[in-house]
Amino acid sequence: MDTPQFRQSPQPAAPEAAPASASSAVPVTMHSAGVPAAQVDGAGCHGGKQQMEAAARAAGKSEALDQYAKDYPKGPHDQPQSMCPAFGSLRVGLRMRRTATVLSGSACCVYGLTFTSHFYGARRTVGYVPFNSETLVTGKLFEDIREAVFKLADPALYDAVVIINLCVPTASGVPLQLLPKEIEGVRIIGIDVPGFGVPTHAEAKDVLAGAMLKFARAEAESGPVQAPRNHQPGARSGKPTVTLLGELFPADPMVIGMLLEPMGVAAGPVVPTREWRELYAALDGSVIAAIHPFYTASIREFEAAGRPIVGSAPVGHDGTEAWLEAIGQSLNVARDKIDAAKNRILPAIRGALSKMPIKGRITMSGYEGSELLVGRLLVESGADLRYVGTACPRTPWSDPDREWLEARGVHVQYRASLEQDLAAMREFKPDLAIGTTPVVQAAKEATIPALYFTNLISARPLMGPAGAGSLATVINAAMGNKGRFDEMKSFFDGVGEGHAAGIWQVQDGVPQDRPEFREQQKRNLAKLAKQRKAEEAGLI
Repeated sequence: MDTPQFRQSPQPAAPEAAPASASSAVPVTMHSAGVPAAQVDGAGCHGGKQQMEAAARAAGKSEALDQYAKDYPKGPHDQPQSMCPAFGSLRVGLRMRRTATVLSGSACCVYGLTFTSHFYGARRTVGYVPFNSETLVTGKLFEDIREAVFKLADPALYDAVVIINLCVPTASGVPLQLLPKEIEGVRIIGIDVPGFGVPTHAEAKDVLAGAMLKFARAEAESGPVQAPRNHQPGARSGKPTVTLLGELFPADPMVIGMLLEPMGVAAGPVVPTREWRELYAALDGSVIAAIHPFYTASIREFEAAGRPIVGSAPVGHDGTEAWLEAIGQSLNVARDKIDAAKNRILPAIRGALSKMPIKGRITMSGYEGSELLVGRLLVESGADLRYVGTACPRTPWSDPDREWLEARGVHVQYRASLEQDLAAMREFKPDLAIGTTPVVQAAKEATIPALYFTNLISARPLMGPAGAGSLATVINAAMGNKGRFDEMKSFFDGVGEGHAAGIWQVQDGVPQDRPEFREQQKRNLAKLAKQRKAEEAGLI
């Protein structure tokens, strides 16, 4: 296998900015004139990535877009297929206490983002400032946003108000940077999170987390700040603390604290935080553990605060040993204490791995950012892992995991496209495919057992002995279902697929594929789009 097919797969075009799904949103303020936002033509939403980015740059958003391009590089291809990136920033805001989160964007986008947020357990209101073409063009939308911010900025209720510009307001240049930085002690955080500027929802978490850290760092540099609600044990005892960067399974920070204890070190806050005051404690950490290595903007703020960064995470035997060593070295911990921490936990991890082996070939992909960490656990559990695809970019802090995996024959694909994930599955013919929804669907159609990465794999403890044994049960059970897939395939054999799906009488004829009809429709749509663009430009 000299040239695997998945390395030659065609790169997809950038998807147009689109929402994830649908639900309702709670308006913060309504404009008094014009038609509801849902009735606006919305041609801007469908103008395509290049057109919207050009409009945003012309409207004064070049600095933000250039920073995004630097922080979140899109190569080797343009942009992976994923949910609306703004979901990541929205999720961070909705998970924080005493924080109001407001969206400014097309009604369909807000509708879908709200549904997705509540589907994933959000318990707070999504604010929405609606607009129409008139309020967008005349600047009234910005005034509406400003009015909403002043109404929300009640220090008895909120520490911060977050306003997120989606694609259309960003392309139109709605200047959130002109909002007050603070209203009666309530911080005002305005960010642009367009689908044509931020590649994935995972990186959009970093957009808001980084903006909050920047604001909090400026506050801390200006004078005393509030202590966190639950003061960190390390701060109380004088121990150095490790700030954990990345959205982690709730049990993992506690496990990490246990791993660090023999070295006289405590686990600090997790960023993104759950409350504004935790940002100060995060910035005060002695070292930053980039568990999720794509938080580039956040890392920039930590480095500006003079904090060292350590990549990877304590996953599996080798990962835990290397991570404890790196943390100990960065904090100048004595050699005997580092060795004591290793000797305390490594035998337990090795035992957990040997008790719950995974036997079978696996391909894996996802868009959460923890794919390489899960890959390490699978390999140490005995799995024949051939491919790891992640929608996130390569960064210096993911290099330890990439190098470890590649040394064991695993192909690691950053910015993986759906086409690459599917090609890897077809190339390696795994006993189990772990991936996104379309990968799982394709695998099951091919009678390959499959698991959805986000809900069934990443939503599990990964660190320490608990992480070592957390994957085997669900993965071995899934691989054991191969016979059921073969049985279902046999049962439904002959019902047809694609254009010929169904049960047909031979004498009546089976539907024939007509690709020429589809091509004609594509030409008609392209002609219509060209005509509409000419009409908008006043050429006809």
